[in-house]
This record gives sequence, structure tokens and C-alpha cells, in this order.
Amino acid sequence: MADLGDTLAAEPGGESGGQDLWEGFRSGFVTLLGRPNSGKSTLVNAILGTKVAIVSDKAQTTRHAIRGVLHRPGVQAVFVDTPGIHKPQTALGERLNATAAAAAADVDVVCLCVDATRPLGRGDRFIAEGLGPDSIVVVTKTDAAPRSKVVAQLAAAGELSFAEYFPTSARTGEGVDALVERLCQLMPAGPPLYPAEVVRDMPEARWVAELVREQLLAATRQELPHSITVAVTEWEWPRIKAEILVERESQKPMVIGKKGAVLKRVGTAARAQLPKGVFLELRVGVEKNWQRRPEMLDRLGYGPGSEADLDL
Repeated sequence: MADLGDTLAAEPGGESGGQDLWEGFRSGFVTLLGRPNSGKSTLVNAILGTKVAIVSDKAQTTRHAIRGVLHRPGVQAVFVDTPGIHKPQTALGERLNATAAAAAADVDVVCLCVDATRPLGRGDRFIAEGLGPDSIVVVTKTDAAPRSKVVAQLAAAGELSFAEYFPTSARTGEGVDALVERLCQLMPAGPPLYPAEVVRDMPEARWVAELVREQLLAATRQELPHSITVAVTEWEWPRIKAEILVERESQKPMVIGKKGAVLKRVGTAARAQLPKGVFLELRVGVEKNWQRRPEMLDRLGYGPGSEADLDL
């Protein structure tokens, strides 16, 4: 089963029929930046109208730059979801920040996502300082905040002196269409970057691992979500084996659950989001302090531009 990211559109002038075919067409990249839990992934899913990024209420849910492709008549916009920028405590945290920074380089539009339910803080201002004046501020989660608070947040964001400001709610859809329309207008002239059938650009093995991790985030509490990573170790379609890694032996029982109940629930929920007939086997292992070990982070594919998983 080929990775979706391997099916890029033909170069202009090649089998696509030449540049004349795409005359008047626009295409480009939009990167979403923000603090952890600022609503970036939920907004990307709302924009695309389908799930391209996992979501949870846990910080640092997003650990890779994820591309979702929006197809509109005459325009294609590639939305890049990024890890939340934060003060890192581990080597993993440093790499997540580097991934977000790399995703903001050499793109057509950068959107700074600001949570309407939280005051504009030092973290928001720190991110803003590194952005160009033509960036766009997107105030997210407006449905979860009183109108007065949304207005106050827009006023505070106005002090950042960016080009435009959009209040949005990914849950209700309010403001999303206006944001998308404007972003599509800002895309430069160019041919499609992806075929019409591609909505998510991510290796399929990584997507399966992310679906499993999403369910683990929902099933575990306290510090455990940050200590969990998932990687596909075997791929013989439709049979998939994935390894759930934790940092300490004492964490394994929390992931497995009494008589395997947690692991079974996680596997069932992840499998429900995969094509019918997939057999998904989950195992739990321990890699002590994997978040702090560069060689493990390399092996797990954490870092800007990395497309690796555990060796298949």
C-alpha cells in the first residue's frame, strides 16, 4: 500500500499536459503555529472537512508537521499543522519546537493561532516575535469564550501588529469559511501540488501509529501521555503490528489495563478508523527515558523533515 505522500502531481510540462493546463491556477502552503492546545489540529480538521490530525485535550498531542490538502476550484491550499511551541524540558520538546519552526519557513502564509479562552501570554508573544508582519492571527475556540472575552482577545492580538485577524470556532464552524476564503486568495499562482484524491500527506504507517496514540491519550491520565509513543513495527497489509513504548516498567500496567482492558479498548477504537478487514496487533514495550535520548528520537522519526518510523 503506497504512502499518500508518494503520489505527488506531475511536474508542469510533463504528463500533466504543460503549464497551459494550469493557467490561472493558484497553490501554496499555509502553516499554523501556536502554543500547545491552541486549537490548531481541530481547526485544520474543520477546514479540510475530514480528520487529518489526531486531537485530544492533552498538551503536545501533535508531534509531527502534518499536511492536509484543501481542493477548491482553481486553487489548492496545503495546510501544515505543527507541534505546539513551548519551553522544552526534554530532547523531544526541543525537536518538536524545531519541527514547528521548520514548517514556518518558506511557506506562503503563516497563521498564529491564539486560544480565545486563555489570556494572550508570553508564549504567544514569543512566537509572534519570530513571524513576519504579513502573518495572520487566528483566534480559536470562540464558542468556548464569552463574546466580551473574544473581543478582548482580538484587541490584545491587535497589539501584535499583524496583517489580519480572524475569530473562529472549529466546533461550530463560525468564521472558518471567511478564514479559508482569505487564505485561498493569498495562494500564489502555480499548478496543483497534489492529486485531487489526496487529502492527507503522511506515511500510512505513521497515521496508524497516530490513531493508536490518540486513543491512548484518551485512555490515560497524569504524566503518562507524554511518556507514550507508538510506532508500527510490521506492515504486511492487512496485518499491522504496532509497538507502544513507555519510559518505565511501572507504566506498562497502566497502558495494558486490568486483564488487558485498556489495550483492547484502544485497539478497537483505532481499528474502527481503518479500512475494514485490517488486523491490528498492539504490544507494549519499555524504552527508558526515550524522550531524552537523541538516538531513540532519530529511530522514532522525531525531528524536522523526518519521515521515519521504527524499521519495518
